[in-house]
Formats: sequence, C-alpha cells, structure tokens
Amino acid sequence: MQALAVRLSGLDPYVDGAIRIVAFYDTLMRRRVDLPALARASAGLAECVAGIRLHGTGRSIRVAPEGTEAATPPSPASTTVPITLDDEEIGTVWLERPGPPNPLDEVLLDRLAIAAGAAVERYGPARTTMADPALVELAISPDSDEAARARALRLLGFAAGQPVRVVAVRSTLPLDRIGGLICPNRPVKAAPLADVGVILATTVDRDLFPAGVRAGIGASESPDRSWRGARTALRFTSTREPVVRHADLGALALLAEIPEDASRDNADVAAITRIAENPEDLETLDAYCVTGSLRRAADLLHLHHSSVARRVDQLGKTLDIDLTAPTGLTRARLALGVWRLLDS
Repeated sequence: MQALAVRLSGLDPYVDGAIRIVAFYDTLMRRRVDLPALARASAGLAECVAGIRLHGTGRSIRVAPEGTEAATPPSPASTTVPITLDDEEIGTVWLERPGPPNPLDEVLLDRLAIAAGAAVERYGPARTTMADPALVELAISPDSDEAARARALRLLGFAAGQPVRVVAVRSTLPLDRIGGLICPNRPVKAAPLADVGVILATTVDRDLFPAGVRAGIGASESPDRSWRGARTALRFTSTREPVVRHADLGALALLAEIPEDASRDNADVAAITRIAENPEDLETLDAYCVTGSLRRAADLLHLHHSSVARRVDQLGKTLDIDLTAPTGLTRARLALGVWRLLDS
C-alpha cells in the first residue's frame, strides 16, 4: 500500500499533497493533541484562520496562521465540514481563506474533523461550565435511552461510568458561578431548563452553596433518577434550610407523591395556609417545628421564651392541635411540609 501511495504521489501533485495532509493529522492524533492544538496546527498548515466549534458548548476556537487566537472579526467560512461522533453531528470545523478555496482544503478539513471527534471522545469538550440545554435535557430525561444518555454525558465531558449527581437550583446568581463553587476543580456542567437551573457534577459540597440559593441535590445514580430526586428535594427547601439532599428526606419524600387536591382538602394543611397569611406566625411555627422546644425556638427567633409560648399556644388553637404533645407536633410538621410542597 505504501509503495502504491508513493507511485501515485509521483503521478499527481494533488495525491501527494493529500497523502502529506493525512500523514500530518495521523501524527497529531498519535500525539493525542487537544482541540486548541489541532486548531493551531491546522491554521499553520492552511496558512489562514482555522476554526472549531462544538454544539454542546457553543464555544468557538478561532486561530490565526501565526498560532495565536484570531483577533479579526469572523469572516465567512470558505470551506466547512461537520464533526461527527457515533454518527451524530457534534460540531463544525472550517477555514476562513480569503479568495477561492485551495484544492486541498476539503481534505484538510476532513482530517481535522476526524481528529477533533477523536479529541472530544478522549478529553470531552472544552472546559466550560455552561452547556447546551438540549444536551443536558437529553442526559437527564427519563425518556432517553441509555445509549443516547451515555453519548450526551460524554459530549458534556463526563467519562463513561463516572458518577454524575444532578442538582436542581433556583437562584438569581449565574449558574456557572454556582457550579464552580460547589464542585471546584472537577467536571461540572450547568444549563437552565424552564424555570429551574440544572447542574450536573461529579461531586457536590452542600456547604459551598452561596447565600440566596435554593437547591435540591439528587443521589449519585442514573442521571434521570437523580434529576427526579433533585426536583423533589428542591420543593422541600425553605429559608431556614435552603439546600436539601434527597437522600436526607427518607420517608418524607413520599409526601411529594400525595395528589395536590388531597393535600389542599386536608384540614391541617388548610389551617397552615391561613397561618401563612401572617409571616410572623409562620416563622414561629416553623421554628417550633424545627426545634421541638419553646426555649430553642425562642433562641432561634431572638425572643423571650414566654413570648414564644403565647404564640405557640395561639397557633395550636388555630390549628386545633395540641402542639405540646408529640403526636400534635408530628401533625404540625407534616402539615407544614405538605403546605411547602404545594407552595413550591
């Protein structure tokens, strides 16, 4: 085969150039270079701006022939070729050559696309926290088959078999900032889906969430089940407990399965709804349910325990529950939890 290639190259300069390009990219792939290195090498070989874009991140790499980031505004691509992986288009490579394309440009881009696909499979996409929402949704959707889910996770930068934990977030802070804080120096991706932010991470430290963030943390299992658990945990969050792990809910997670109509018709939940019209009463009930003690609730509220005792007594009459009895306190805690689920 090599002898045939040598004979062909002697007969046709185009074949000679194509063979040299193939050998050039074969060498780069053997050296396992990453995407920026591929773009630099391609720009130098083509003697014009070369670009790589991955659909999963939306980020483009544009490099000038000198090997530096292209400072000029993007010009219309003279030649483009899609990057494919497992028969799916995951990005594009292109050249910005002034004037007509070189006869060998298409060969160069074909090999660059193959090398870029191999680099993505090996290293994952460029390291950026924000990701394509469609790709994130494919990774966490219960309707995705396992092959599609695995491919989406790989394109997002997660290695095969790597545990992925899903976090459901509500916050005014940027998702990429939150993701970087809770999972520093490890793979993490984020995207908005409807009114909820989604963060996929290999590890999550609940103590690193910044103030003002409500978050539900799913278990490190299949991403679709982790996402379902994260959404449930998010519904249990409150001002006093803004970050909740689904694993910590235990049997309380079953409350989320109660039909809304049945919850609203419950007398205890309806009474909580009336109490919630007065934020001070709701805060007192919440503090008492959390602590189970008048004195500890008073410390939490920065009030005298006698003042809290009077409030709790009045709340018990409104609820028609003896809040000083263990069963009464349990009823109030459950009713408050169910009301929060409805309010969420």
